[in-house]
Amino acid sequence: MTAALIGFFLVLVLVLVRMPIVFAMGLVGTLGFAYERGGSIFDERGLKAAMSMVGRQITDTAQDYGLSVVPLFILMGLFVNKGGMARELYAVSNAFLGHMRGGIAMATVAACGGFSAICGSSLATAATMSKVAMPEMRRYGYSDELSTASIAAGGTLGILIPPSVILVIYGLLTETSIGKLFMAGIIPGILGILFYLFAVRWTVWRNPNSGPAGERASWAKRFKALGSVWAVLLLFFLVIGGLYGAFDFEPLNLTFSPTEAAGMGAAGAFLIALFRGGLTIGSTFEVLKETTFTAAALFAVLIGAQIFSNFINLAGLPEALIAMVTAYDVAPFVVILMILGIYIILGCVFESLSMLLLTVPIFFPLVTSLGYDPIWFGIVVVVVTEISLITPPVGLNVFILKGVVGDVSTGTIFRGVTPFWIADIFRLALIVLVPIVVLYLPQQMGALGH
Repeated sequence: MTAALIGFFLVLVLVLVRMPIVFAMGLVGTLGFAYERGGSIFDERGLKAAMSMVGRQITDTAQDYGLSVVPLFILMGLFVNKGGMARELYAVSNAFLGHMRGGIAMATVAACGGFSAICGSSLATAATMSKVAMPEMRRYGYSDELSTASIAAGGTLGILIPPSVILVIYGLLTETSIGKLFMAGIIPGILGILFYLFAVRWTVWRNPNSGPAGERASWAKRFKALGSVWAVLLLFFLVIGGLYGAFDFEPLNLTFSPTEAAGMGAAGAFLIALFRGGLTIGSTFEVLKETTFTAAALFAVLIGAQIFSNFINLAGLPEALIAMVTAYDVAPFVVILMILGIYIILGCVFESLSMLLLTVPIFFPLVTSLGYDPIWFGIVVVVVTEISLITPPVGLNVFILKGVVGDVSTGTIFRGVTPFWIADIFRLALIVLVPIVVLYLPQQMGALGH
C-alpha cells in the first residue's frame, strides 16, 4: 500500500510541474510495477515484467472493440456542429424563455442541455454555444459574468446527458452497462438544467441589470422555431431509441449495441450536415482529422491510466482501503463523503477525464464492496467531474470560453459561475441522499428486459 500511495503522490507532483497526465501516469505506473515485481525499479526481472505489461496494455486497448464507440461519438458531435443544430436549439429556447428577466441566459442553459443530448462533450458544447449565444446576450446588455457563466455551466451537461463519452469510458473501465449508465444520466441531467435555471434567476434577482428581459416571441414564431429542431429530435431518437429497443418490432427487430448506436448517430449526423450544406470536402476532412486527434489523445490517456491502475492493483491499494474501512468500522456514508471531498479537491488541479481515470480504479472496488450500486457511483463521479469543469484554478470550460471570448477575463467568468457551482453542490447532495433519482430509469430498463 505504501508504494501505491507514494506513486499516487508522485503523479500529483508531476502533473503540478506541468508533465502531461498521460506521461505522469504511464511513467509512475511502469516504474512502480517494476518495483513491485522485482523489489527495485532497476531490477531486470521487474523491468521486463513492466515492459511486457505496457506492451500488452497498448495492444489490448488498440484491439478493444468496445472502445470504437469513443471516436464514433466524437465524430457524431463534430458533424452535429457542422449541421448548425446548435443555432436551432438556441432559437427555440430563446423563443420560449427570452422574454423573461435573465431569459436569454436561461435559454442558453436549455440549449446547452439539448445540444448535449446529441454531442456528448462538455468542451464542444461550451465552445459551440459561446459562438451562438454570446453575441445575443451582449446585444441585450447582459453582464459578462452572467453571459459567460451560463455558457460555461451549461456546457458541463455534455458529459452527463446521453450520449456521453465520459460515461462510455467509465463503463469500459468498470465493466458496467453503458446502456444503463446512459439511462441513469437522464434525470440528473434534467435536474442539472433546472438547477442552473434557478441559478440564473437567483443572479438576476440579486442584480436585475445583469440580465434584462428580451423580446417576447409570438406563438407563431415559437411553433416555427419548434419545427426547426426536427433534426435534433430525430438524431436523439435514432441513437437513444435504438439503444433501448425502440425499433425492436416486426419487421425491423433492431436493438443497437452502444457501438452500433454511435455508428448510426455518426452516419445520421453526417447525412443531416450534408443535407443542410454544412459539409464540403475540405470541412469533412477537417472533421475526420479532428476526430482522429481527439480520439488518439483520449486513448493515450486511457492507456496511461490503465498502466497506473495495474500498478496500484498490484501494490494492493484498493484491498488495503477496503481492509482499513472494515477494521475501523467506518460508516459507508462517511466513506462516500470522504471520496466526494477528495474529488472536489482534485477537481481544482486536474482536468475531468484525467481525474476520473486516475481515481476510479482506486475507489470503485471500495465503493462496490460497501454495497453501493456501480451505476449510481458512475453518475456521482460524473456530477463531481462536472463541478471540476467550472472550479478554479483549472476549470476547463472556463478556459475554453476564455479562448473563444477573448475580451472577458477568467476572473470574471469564475465569479459568474459561483451560483452555478453552488447549484451543482445541491444537485450532488440530492443524488447522494436520494439514489433512486439515478437508479429509477435503469431499474425500469431492467424490468423491460433490456
